[in-house]
Formats: sequence, C-alpha cells, structure tokens
Amino acid sequence: MKLTKLKYNPDNPRRISPEQLDRLIKSIESLPKMMELRPIVYDPDTMHILGGNQRLAALRKMGKTEIPDNWVKSADEMTEKEKREFVLRDNVQSGEWDYSVLDENFADFDLDDIGIELPSFADDDTETEEDENPYTQKIETPAYEIKGEKPELSELVNTAKHDELIKEIDKSDVPEEVKSFLRTAAQRHTVFDYGKIAEYYAHAPADIQRLMERSALVIIDFNDAIANGYVRVGKEIAELYRDEYGDVER
Repeated sequence: MKLTKLKYNPDNPRRISPEQLDRLIKSIESLPKMMELRPIVYDPDTMHILGGNQRLAALRKMGKTEIPDNWVKSADEMTEKEKREFVLRDNVQSGEWDYSVLDENFADFDLDDIGIELPSFADDDTETEEDENPYTQKIETPAYEIKGEKPELSELVNTAKHDELIKEIDKSDVPEEVKSFLRTAAQRHTVFDYGKIAEYYAHAPADIQRLMERSALVIIDFNDAIANGYVRVGKEIAELYRDEYGDVER
C-alpha cells in the first residue's frame, strides 16, 4: 500500500515526543517483523488511522513511500462505535494523552474501564490569586529543541477534519450565510504541529520568519508575544520578568 493513501486521524487522542518517535523508528528498523504482528489499522471509509498514527509518522520519517499489505489492516467489519473504542484501547500503552481530544470526542466512554487515568485536580474552593486576576502572568508555552531537519510544508498542519467538515457544509442545504459562518468555524479543527513549525522556522529566510512571528506560530520575544495577542509564555520567563521589572499593569 502507498503511504499517501493513509491519513492521520485528526481525533487521535495520543501524542508522542520527538524522542519517542526516534525510538519507534529504531524499533522498526531493528525488527521490521513488528509491523506484521502489530499492523496499522485504518478505517476504509475515510482512510484515517485507527491504530498506528505514530507508526505511520515513523515510516514516513524513514523515507518509506509504500509498505507491504500485511503491515496494514482494514477495520471494515467494525461498527463506528467499535472503531472509536479501538482508537482508545490501541493507545493505552504508549505516548501521552491529549486530554482536550478525549474530552471533546470520547466523553461517552468509561475511560477508567478502558485503562485511561484522567489527571486529578485538587478540590479546593479557596480563591487563588490567579482566580482573582484572569490576566495573571503565570502562563506557559511549549518549548522545542531544533533538530536540524527541515520538514515539508505539508507536515506543518493537519487539515483532515477541517476538509471533511467543509465538504459536508458545501453539500448541505442550509442558507449560504450559514455556510459561510460554518466554514469559518471549521478552521478550529485545523491542527498545527508546532514542533515541525519550529523546525521549518529555523530554516526559513528572514521575511518568512517575520511573518511566522507575526502570526504567533513561533514566539521569540516576550514583549512581541504579548503584542501579538499570545499570552501563553513560560512561567519561568514570567517570573524572571517580574523579578527584573516588578509587577506590571494589566
């Protein structure tokens, strides 16, 4: 099968780090037989991966363009609910859960029964400084270590769910003004890979880098981040800033 036929699942609730992906690549290179024993499972209706999104990413990073048929398996005998449950159960053992995806798409499952432990939050009614001040500087941002590999533009963003929604909206009989609104709303389902975006930025010329900064795809300067409407900066940076300059007005 050609790998271009397979699509990443936009509702995949599991993420792995670049280091985990590299370990997965080494495992496949060392023991290719593992792909036969644990093939990539896909939905034949959408060609979305139900089990094996990270294996697909590893194979593509290895430069594979096609794989043996026994490395993939169609879930053509599964019901829609079984497919969704399979996505959860197949991901119990590795990576890290994306809790926002779990909450949005799998709230109807008993996650404890499947073996997914949700993070616990302290039951504390005491109002904190952050509760009192919604503009608190105690905020966070992801940090990425540049590996030196320039990704393709197509790797920076996943538009599968967005594209699917647009097709459904276009085929509908709702008024055109409603369609226009729904097309705009569908952009919420565009998923950016900020790790690869950081890699792409590192290789980009200055004019592209400036536009990426203006679009808040990358955060380089603390003050620029706030000016561009981005408030998720590292807690450590915020504390250092406060130590240096004191509290600033909201």
